[in-house]
Amino acid sequence: MKDRGNFASKIGIILATAGSSVGLGNIWRFPVETGQNGGAAFIIIYLACVVFLGVPMMTAEFIIGRRTHTDIASAYEQLAWSTDKRAVSETTGNGRRRFSPWAMTGYAGMVCVTLILSYYSVVAGWILKYTTDAITGKIAQVTDANAYFTNFSSSTWAPLAFTIVFLMLTHIIIMRGIQNGIERVSKILMPLLFVLMLMLAVGALTMPGAMDGVRFLLHPDFSKITSDVVLSALGQAFFSLSIAIGCLATYASYFKADVNLIKTSANVVGIDTVVAILSGFIIFPAVFSVPGVTPDAGPGLVFVTLPNIFNSLFVNMPLLGYIFSLMFYGLLVLAALTSTISMHEEVTAFFVDRYSLTRRRAATYMTLTCAVLTALCSLSFGPLSGFKPFFGRGFFDAFNDVTALWIMPLSGIVMSLFVGWRLPNKLVIDELTNHHTLRFPRWLFVGFFFLIRWVAPIAIAFIFVNELMR
Repeated sequence: MKDRGNFASKIGIILATAGSSVGLGNIWRFPVETGQNGGAAFIIIYLACVVFLGVPMMTAEFIIGRRTHTDIASAYEQLAWSTDKRAVSETTGNGRRRFSPWAMTGYAGMVCVTLILSYYSVVAGWILKYTTDAITGKIAQVTDANAYFTNFSSSTWAPLAFTIVFLMLTHIIIMRGIQNGIERVSKILMPLLFVLMLMLAVGALTMPGAMDGVRFLLHPDFSKITSDVVLSALGQAFFSLSIAIGCLATYASYFKADVNLIKTSANVVGIDTVVAILSGFIIFPAVFSVPGVTPDAGPGLVFVTLPNIFNSLFVNMPLLGYIFSLMFYGLLVLAALTSTISMHEEVTAFFVDRYSLTRRRAATYMTLTCAVLTALCSLSFGPLSGFKPFFGRGFFDAFNDVTALWIMPLSGIVMSLFVGWRLPNKLVIDELTNHHTLRFPRWLFVGFFFLIRWVAPIAIAFIFVNELMR
């Protein structure tokens, strides 16, 4: 196989991989879940989930990627065949080994990220539109945020144009490769994202009533803790980290041999969690600064509730309102872009590795496929709103349901079983210790295998059933 390239630095690895995990789920979904499930009580449960589910699952996915240094489908296939004593030498008539059923998990991951990228880009396009409105100050002129969003999202060409622009930004970065594209951009976007978040948090804390928001965030209301809340925290931890759909394994395939997988997982999970909690320090002080706005506003928070808050800021403090709205929507664009890059790269890597295509051509195939699907998702809010061929669901909702309710949790279960039970212990330990050049206490390996073999698949199964029953 030709040289696929590698990440050049360890900080590049951490920032790029953290960018894969950090996305709209941290800044958008996490505050909503926190607001609906008891504030700090939810956060405490969430922290336990990312430590005992997130870190071992992310490490397991890193093992798959770095061990094989190839695309996600080929990685499952190679590991399955290389560890099957009965089939190591068995080949088809053309000299290639037969298709392994384990590879289906890799193909499912690629289907998953393609569908997610298609509808995720629509939301990112909306955010790009609101960013331009923030730049021009138009957002200050919005008197009915709900009607404004509905009119825009249900139109034909405007949302589609913003979506395609965002998709092309992703495409350009992917075409530039690992070091010159993904790593270089991640080194710029991730620090910028943190700077914007800190500035926004400081700005939010200066708003009237901000301390009520802080108290809500930091004061645990354990009376709201139910089994559903625990499952919501589990689900948020699993989905926020983008585990088991192949993005992390694809990035790990570009890791060098000396990368400490456990430490990298802990760093990435730590960054992802800090971003999520920082978003709470931005959202809740802002929400509590406006009378009548509740912290459990739901998904409309970004496009309806916050524009109303910005509007009130423009009236009382025009400069602060302008700066706050611009930085917030710019932040969302950065968070969305770091995630779409990793999803695009997963499928691009497959075409490059499996069919020896140039990166430019492979990226173009992926972008064109997503452009068609994302157009259908965007139009499902407008001209195609009445066309619901998927059991009464349009393209946007159907893609979201298939990925979130089915592919992601099932892939997570299969991945945990694959690494925990299918791969030999020696192979796993070799990767965890970098072939015994790293030293860890024995209890860490015992804990890792226990969590991967038993806790992770059972927890994800509960998430799967809970999401289906909602």
